[in-house]
Amino acid sequence: MNIDTTIDTYIKHLDLERGLADNTLESYGADLSGFADFLAKNSIIKIQDIDTTVLLAWIVDLKKTGLSAPSRARHLISVRGLFKFLIRENSITVNPTDQMNLPKTGRQLPHVLGFDQIKTLLDLPDRSKPRELRNAAMLEILYGAGLRVTELINMKVQDINFNACFVKVFGKGSRERVVPIGSHARERALEWLERGRPLLLKNDTSRYLFVARAGKPMTRQGFWKIIKKYARLAGIPTNVYPHTFRHAFATHLLEGGADLRSVQTMLGHSDISTTQIYTHVSSTYLTEMHKKCHPRG
Repeated sequence: MNIDTTIDTYIKHLDLERGLADNTLESYGADLSGFADFLAKNSIIKIQDIDTTVLLAWIVDLKKTGLSAPSRARHLISVRGLFKFLIRENSITVNPTDQMNLPKTGRQLPHVLGFDQIKTLLDLPDRSKPRELRNAAMLEILYGAGLRVTELINMKVQDINFNACFVKVFGKGSRERVVPIGSHARERALEWLERGRPLLLKNDTSRYLFVARAGKPMTRQGFWKIIKKYARLAGIPTNVYPHTFRHAFATHLLEGGADLRSVQTMLGHSDISTTQIYTHVSSTYLTEMHKKCHPRG
């Protein structure tokens, strides 16, 4: 579905069926035109190719142009209206704006923690204890590679390459991807493997990188409780979930100057493999981009 045609259809709908005032229509049109320009600049030509990461990159781009939080919120409201219209028309089945709340003054984006907050969380585990060594490594890799929680807890020992500083991940649909990790994540993972994991396993064996009791892999619920505990200790007022780290990973890379295509590749979004609008991105380039733009690279 062509983006420009879709926007024209939506504006006509607002005019004919909702009878909005001319100045309101002009405002919607200007916001959506700017959104279309951003998409064109990033070679995104179909509505179906827009996901949460694209929207995060767009909001970050608006912020870099000097737009205030209220102005960015207005732009997001305009785009949110477009996607709600497409859902009602059965033109799309997933609304990517559902995962995004409006920017507020003094904050980067709701549900996206600032780096100072992330650093506080990452520094909390007491690494003199085996389980805390595991927790420290899991948090660093979760944030350092932008993984989904299922991808993290299902990692095997052989999935991490300490020499090349990357992890091999099996995402949705069993799609495999390779994601760089920074020096902090590498060091914490080495600490866990050398000093923590053997003590936690005792006489048991496991192919999983992160284990709980009796060599069993960590569960989603178990890891969520760990994050909740650290968020409480850090005094973070908002709810923090494993996916919060993934959004922070993407946003901090984009704010650091990473290009959208590289971030999407590292996140393993399905459109990278199913559309032809993205060029190939080498693993060497991704590693350089991660090292340059990620706060813990």
